[in-house]
Amino acid sequence: MNGLKQENHEVVLSVNKVTKKIGKHVIVDQLSFDMRQGEVVGLLGPNGAGKTTTIRMIVGLIGMTEGDVLVKGQSIRSNFAEAISHIGGIIENPEFYPYMTGYDNLKQYQRMTKGITEERIKAVTKLVGLEEAMNKKVKAYSLGMRQRLGIAQALLHEPSILILDEPTNGLDPAGIREMRDYLKQIASQEGIAILVSSHLLSEMEQMCSRVVVIQEGKLVTMRSLSMPVDAAEKVNVTFRVDDALRAKERLERMEEIQVLDCVLELNEVRVAVRDSYIPRVVNALGTEGIAIYRIQENRESLEDEFLKWTEGNRIA
Repeated sequence: MNGLKQENHEVVLSVNKVTKKIGKHVIVDQLSFDMRQGEVVGLLGPNGAGKTTTIRMIVGLIGMTEGDVLVKGQSIRSNFAEAISHIGGIIENPEFYPYMTGYDNLKQYQRMTKGITEERIKAVTKLVGLEEAMNKKVKAYSLGMRQRLGIAQALLHEPSILILDEPTNGLDPAGIREMRDYLKQIASQEGIAILVSSHLLSEMEQMCSRVVVIQEGKLVTMRSLSMPVDAAEKVNVTFRVDDALRAKERLERMEEIQVLDCVLELNEVRVAVRDSYIPRVVNALGTEGIAIYRIQENRESLEDEFLKWTEGNRIA
């Protein structure tokens, strides 16, 4: 994001071997992951995986049994006030005074927090698209508008990290898409790292640059959703052509290609091939006089991958 490679972004959040035990029950077990400036990271896991407990430990709502969370290098455990000053968040639902306007609610927060200017209030309301609604009472806001006002409030003190627990919960499809677009815009324009917990995998796939998957309190995998495929990695690709049988015969004579399937009725051939080898496949088919109408990579959805990672457990 912001035209920079991820490795050049500053690490703003480090979860280091964080563990939470209640009695003999281990809720979160030696969990570690980092977040960098300007990336949107999804926190995924089945029911009871420890997502909400993890978020509550990051923001200091509950204590850790072991480990630590560093925010901009500051420890949540030993330097809480400094560390938490870099975090904005909505845990569960944003709460406001319904009889006051959106603007007056933000002004109330301004009175409690040092350094928030009138210009900052205007900037965040523009960023979340609430400029036309700031003089309306919050009780007249839709759920999506209240969520956006909550994000505006969380951004007022210019945090480095925004943490949102189920930000699209209860929204209709238009509201979900709107929220997704605003969060991506915030990460890009403000350079803020955003950690999102959600059960809507299709939305996470479109919103996040990376996902952290946990199960039974343990890290299962960290997976980039935005990085291009490695040129040496094999991918499954479907070629739609004018003569699938001839295409299959030609591709079977080529090295480093495995023909996976040939559907004559659809004139499609599916192959496993190195990403860097695809131009040669196209050239070979063209030289053979075979017309190519479509080339499509067959990738598993985030939902398919999640079910493999968690062995079919439900997400929530």
